[in-house]
Amino acid sequence: MNRQPEYKRVLLKVSGEALMGRREFGLDTDTIARIAVDIGAVVALGVQVCLVIGGGNIFRGVSAAAGGMERAQADYMGMLATVMNALAMQSALEKKNVPTRVQSAIPMASVCEPYIRRRAERHMEKGRVVIFAAGTGNPFFTTDTAAALRAAEMGCDALLKGTQVDGVYSADPRKVPGAERYDQLTYLDVLSRDLNVMDAAAISLARENGLPIVVFNIHAAGAFEAVMRGEGRFTRITEPA
Repeated sequence: MNRQPEYKRVLLKVSGEALMGRREFGLDTDTIARIAVDIGAVVALGVQVCLVIGGGNIFRGVSAAAGGMERAQADYMGMLATVMNALAMQSALEKKNVPTRVQSAIPMASVCEPYIRRRAERHMEKGRVVIFAAGTGNPFFTTDTAAALRAAEMGCDALLKGTQVDGVYSADPRKVPGAERYDQLTYLDVLSRDLNVMDAAAISLARENGLPIVVFNIHAAGAFEAVMRGEGRFTRITEPA
């Protein structure tokens, strides 16, 4: 693979579940280390990278709220789970000699930096990976929405969504063998067909800011770098040509 990367600055959204590996909950260190290797390879191309990581492997606010917990309180607990995941990813990246900073939307100065847009931009300009933790800092907003928001704020060229499968399907291909796979979609396709890519707020925010969304399999070694070169299997979501 010798093609130059298609984007200069990207945000990678990784779900908390992606960090579990084969575990039922929590963190799998081997999986985190492998994802860190893939991120390091993209940074080595000269691409500026930032991340948003979910917290569903530790705590999911929506599920807790459904179980009777007050929704705002549950969402704040979910935000704290994303901080734990961000710190784990920072540790893995720095073991691979990739300089990394964690910025939290909920201030916790002893653990990480507060979210400051200009400081985050300077970190990326210096080749550091920035991990945005604690979502938007507000309850009732998902980490998908936080990813679209931070990607727009950082002036990213694309939002990459690392998932469990190699693109967007009409249904979960792990449960529905005949599910149709899409190479290209529009934002309105995703919304009108109710495709399970990102929540509607995130899709709308990306659409309003002309931010392409690229969906690929985060578990395929080297897939992140391949997608950056326009190779491999992925689904691109943009405005109609």
